[in-house]
Amino acid sequence: MDATEKTRHEAGQRAKFREMKEGTKEDWDIISEQYMAFAKGLPDRVLEHLKLLEGDFGGFPVCRLEHSLQTATRAHRDRRGEEYVVMALLHDIGDTLGTYNHPDVAAALIKPFVSEENHWICQNHGAFQGYYYFHHVGMDRDLGDSFRSHPHFDACAEFCEKYDQAAFDPDYDSEPLSFFEPMVRRVMARPINSIYAKVAENT
Repeated sequence: MDATEKTRHEAGQRAKFREMKEGTKEDWDIISEQYMAFAKGLPDRVLEHLKLLEGDFGGFPVCRLEHSLQTATRAHRDRRGEEYVVMALLHDIGDTLGTYNHPDVAAALIKPFVSEENHWICQNHGAFQGYYYFHHVGMDRDLGDSFRSHPHFDACAEFCEKYDQAAFDPDYDSEPLSFFEPMVRRVMARPINSIYAKVAENT
């Protein structure tokens, strides 16, 4: 950040337009600088939101945060890549705001930072996870079979079998959230799949 940018940022300058079509290059320089400063705090906000799952059991044997930690720990100990482990950690972060579509919320959050496969696993794990309990609540446990022709079908089924459905053990020695924080920061440092990626590249 050069001296001019620093002055603008510290002064809390704002764009002068009342409608976007009136915006000037100077307006958007101001906005871009403050946008990127805010964007750098995304990992902190994500980690804080994840902490909202702590103590929320919802009838499960472990709270939602512990389930997330167990899922990520199992993936890490299975030598999965860092991006995959972060996906595993955040796969249920949508539980607080997406009561009826939590996989979509989590998938939208991680989409800019992960591969198409990892995004697809996160987005569709709910249907695949249903194999283990939907038949107990009057739903079709084979809902995930509708994706059988998809190239990531096996990867999603594996995620649910090896890591997600197995992560409800009160006696499991999972890693603490602090163990995963550096991974979250590295994975979310720069977007790779976003229409705004170019803005990040220029800062």
